[in-house]
Amino acid sequence: MSDDSFIREVNEEYRKERARLLWERYGFLVIGVATAIVLGTAAFVGYRYWVESRANASGDAFLAALQLANEGKTDEAIAAFGKLEEEGYGAYPVLARMRAATVKADEGDFDGAIKEFDAVAADKGIATAIRDMARLRAALLLVDHGTYADVSSRVEPLTADTNELRHSAREALGLSAWKEGKAAEALALFDQIAADQAAPQNLRQRATLMAELIRGSGDAPADGAS
Repeated sequence: MSDDSFIREVNEEYRKERARLLWERYGFLVIGVATAIVLGTAAFVGYRYWVESRANASGDAFLAALQLANEGKTDEAIAAFGKLEEEGYGAYPVLARMRAATVKADEGDFDGAIKEFDAVAADKGIATAIRDMARLRAALLLVDHGTYADVSSRVEPLTADTNELRHSAREALGLSAWKEGKAAEALALFDQIAADQAAPQNLRQRATLMAELIRGSGDAPADGAS
């Protein structure tokens, strides 16, 4: 046996003995870590399946409630949305609240719809964007079924230049002002919409028509003319 072969065999034996000692000392830790990884993976997979199952069930329930609403089964639809609000998962409870309010408005229950939208808007546990949308929806109903003050109390904060809903909020406020004979306020709002290049084209067109109507009616103040 050459010296190199002998040295290799000694090194091999040394490595085996060191591995044995390490396993005897730390083997339980290795087993524990491996077990934790397996259990953690199983728990994660199980949780993900549970989440997906709940989300899918809520989605199916939401679609079923929409179908009832589309079929004109108002009471059944509202009951289904109410159940989803209580038992749904993820964003579906909020969507159910918003849709239930819409169903009520479609059926002529404007007070009930406005109350629902106001409740969503006041819920601080809901995302700000959705709360703002609920304020706007309530205000749009109040254009025909409330006062300028009612509309203003809901959408005035949304008319800020930084708010994504400012165009529609200004339109609702402008329509309500025009309805109550506040020509100057209405004209200022419609001119603001028409001049905003970020506003949707159809909304700018409506605002331009409303501004022309107000000026043509003779109700606009002299300094309101362009």
